[in-house]
Amino acid sequence: MRDTPLSRAAEVRLASPLSDEAGPHAELGQSRTDSGTRDNAGVKNMHQLIQLRWIAVIGQVATIVFVHFGFNIKLPLMPMAIVLACLAAFNLVSMLRWRRREEVTNGALFLALLVDILTLTAQLYLSGGAANPFVFLYLLQVVLAAVLLRTWASWAVVVVTSLCFIALTAFAGPVVIPADPTRGLADPYVQGMLLCFVLNATLLVVFITRIGRILRARDARLADLRQRAAEEEHIVRMGLLASGAAHELGTPLATLSVILGDWRRMPPFTQQPELLQELDEMQTQLTRCKSIVTGILLSAGEARGEAPAQTTVVAFLDDLVAQWRGTRPVRGFDYENGFGEDVAIISDSGLKQMICNVLDNALEASPGWVGLESWRDGDKLVLRVSDAGPGFAPAMLSHFGKPYQSSKGRPGGGLGLFLALNVARQLGGSIVARNREPSGAVVTMSLPLSPLTLSEAGDE
Repeated sequence: MRDTPLSRAAEVRLASPLSDEAGPHAELGQSRTDSGTRDNAGVKNMHQLIQLRWIAVIGQVATIVFVHFGFNIKLPLMPMAIVLACLAAFNLVSMLRWRRREEVTNGALFLALLVDILTLTAQLYLSGGAANPFVFLYLLQVVLAAVLLRTWASWAVVVVTSLCFIALTAFAGPVVIPADPTRGLADPYVQGMLLCFVLNATLLVVFITRIGRILRARDARLADLRQRAAEEEHIVRMGLLASGAAHELGTPLATLSVILGDWRRMPPFTQQPELLQELDEMQTQLTRCKSIVTGILLSAGEARGEAPAQTTVVAFLDDLVAQWRGTRPVRGFDYENGFGEDVAIISDSGLKQMICNVLDNALEASPGWVGLESWRDGDKLVLRVSDAGPGFAPAMLSHFGKPYQSSKGRPGGGLGLFLALNVARQLGGSIVARNREPSGAVVTMSLPLSPLTLSEAGDE
């Protein structure tokens, strides 16, 4: 049903594609979103580490109490309590530090894991050294490093944990844990190994599942940004083609204008009012073609004699509607300007082009009637274009704004709403579409006023 190509090239800024040099374990939180803010995957991962550290503190307290009083293995409670207090204090500081931060560097995650490894080493030294079955918790740190950190940092964690294990074997601690694996589950050492295995497995499943969900969400955002960059690059290429075509069309349009002027003075036309009426219609359409070409060159920055004009929202819409109705074969048109208190703006050619394109699509789908309503919603201008045509196909609604999604069946169709949507996106707005009951379609454009107001334009 829709999507006539835009009559003028939309002025867009090309978003740079995101680099993938860092690989799957690149520094989380470093990719920019389309709004210009940092991706918060790194912050989420740091919060996961903080939660895991609180679990570790509570688990260590319970284990120390159970071993000391249940197994009657005398542990140095005071030094172990000091280590736990230091770990809890570090976690509290981390929680406050990263509560409002927008990005977490690879170095910050690496430092957090090093603190966990060193405190684990201190607790193992005080509670049996390398003979402590909970020594396998080092593997949990290595797995977390492999998921969260860059390659060099992951290998650094492997080296650090290995050195810590070697140190535990070289320096005897104050506690000796008796081990007799032949007793099976009746032996405290075997029970500790079983508990360590269950703890490792549970934390890995829970934590890696959460990390995987965060990474998948980040990858989805990156894919969306790459898709937008590709679409905007496509627009730039079409703008260059349109600019070249505008140069080529200038000469034949000027020639046609001269010929029509000569015909108007020739007797066969001056003596027949019907022919003169046809000449007037041809001249009107030729003038429209010339204005389209001028608009393309203006968007490309080549029409030096024209500059953006100061106007207001109400005047801008009224002038646009009058110009659109005067250059299209409009039969039924309902226009309601309910913007309210007027606001001074700079007339934007891209905005005018976007609105005219949506109106052209509606007129092509519904030659008998088109409606346009405007109102103000807070700091936004809202425009709603309605028609009585057959409406959007379900497949087009599900891929609204994608290029070459058209029901008209002609080559190159489906670019109109694609370009209009990107113009709205560059202005910070949005376009949504739906079908009317019992027939017809509604396209709603929501645009912030700040990019168009005089104060913002003057600053730029």
